[in-house]
Amino acid sequence: MSHPPGVPSPRTTQGRETEQRDAFFDNAKYLAIVLVAVAHAWEPLMDDSRTLEAAYMVVYAFHMPAFIIVSGYFSRSFDMRPDRLARLVTGVAVPYVLFETAYSLFERFAGDDPGQEISLLDPWYLTWFLVALFVWRLTTPIWKLVRRPLPVALGVAVLASLTPGIGDDLDLQRVLQFLPFFVLGLCMKPEHFRTVRRRSVRILAVPVFATAGLVGWWAVPRMNTGWFYHRDSAQELGGPWWSGPVMLLALFGCSLLLTACFFAWVPGRQRWFTALGAGTLYGYLLHGFLVKAGDYGGWFEAAWLREPYGALLVSVLAAAAVTLLCTGPVRRVFRFAMEPRMAWAFKRDAAEVARDRERESERARERAGA
Repeated sequence: MSHPPGVPSPRTTQGRETEQRDAFFDNAKYLAIVLVAVAHAWEPLMDDSRTLEAAYMVVYAFHMPAFIIVSGYFSRSFDMRPDRLARLVTGVAVPYVLFETAYSLFERFAGDDPGQEISLLDPWYLTWFLVALFVWRLTTPIWKLVRRPLPVALGVAVLASLTPGIGDDLDLQRVLQFLPFFVLGLCMKPEHFRTVRRRSVRILAVPVFATAGLVGWWAVPRMNTGWFYHRDSAQELGGPWWSGPVMLLALFGCSLLLTACFFAWVPGRQRWFTALGAGTLYGYLLHGFLVKAGDYGGWFEAAWLREPYGALLVSVLAAAAVTLLCTGPVRRVFRFAMEPRMAWAFKRDAAEVARDRERESERARERAGA
């Protein structure tokens, strides 16, 4: 996908059939992918900086929820129509197979881990999101049918958080624990986004983020950052069973608040980076190779990188790298893997065939009349 994994390009209809991308959503996707890359680049440096780990917690509280909410918002029209199922396969399933294989081989050779298996049942590193999106999109018609979809999704996530028996297959813990954000996106309307973009919300976002930073700094020695990944049950994180529902609901509320503040700061007009929002899948899936290569190659071991200016430099380089990976030339090179043309793999829709026959018949009648 040339947008958050599996998310249809955001568009607004203007005039007859003219469609134009919505700059707000492209801006949001680009800024979110920058935060994803920067946070991943911080990981090797966090052990030596309480401030950096606090910032990491804050970013992790909302950057994936923001992506997932947008993914759900643009999945509202998804149904089991053949052409949409085909796009789900080519835009999500095929990239998952290719990149899961590529990352596993990269770990095996670049990471010097000959025991790394190539298994499509055990997503490695970034590819879990594609599995999750595939499952969420397939279940969209169900959530559109349910009368109270968000409470039901929260109930599913709560049950997952206290069920260690779910295991690691297809990273189902993450799929289920992040599900409420996707369902929330399905329930949202354009006016909801307009509400959080008001000037008053933008002003309130400043003290909210400042408070979040202070809370994060306080929580660093007291809280396991694993809670933010949503990939383990409470028992697997060393807590009692009841801490799963408590932490999941608390983090859901915090994530919503910070995501609303993030959306409040996203520009609504065209900016120099707006066009890059169409390439966030590329930035998402490719930047992981750079981060892991740096980790394996010892790029983060220099002592001066633990200083504030070193962490700042790493942040700037990560942002620049993921920006480059979202550009047109990179997208053209890797389009075969992320947006493959696979018409040969699918049967033609009967309705489409009928329309083509009707057009052929009309052209034949026009030629006969001439």
